[in-house]
Amino acid sequence: MQTIELLYTVFSLTLTVAGLSMVGFAVRAYNRTSRQAMFHLSVGFTLIVAAAIATTVSAFATNFEQTRMLLSVNYLITTVGYLFVIYSITAHR
Repeated sequence: MQTIELLYTVFSLTLTVAGLSMVGFAVRAYNRTSRQAMFHLSVGFTLIVAAAIATTVSAFATNFEQTRMLLSVNYLITTVGYLFVIYSITAHR
């Protein structure tokens, strides 16, 4: 594995761990409070983590040959995830 691929994997794993931590915090808060904002927050971070994992796995599966498609799908899913995060903050005041 080349250095750049190793760094990519490390950063993807870091994003995954941080994102799953946020999902866990949001789910726990939702269970304690039943606030819809926490539900939307957990959905948002789940989508962001799913995009990171799927992109990393797909990149290695395709030998990094379809980067435009991978990045486009990644950005689409990540954007939808962030829209859920934004909605959780703004719509449930």
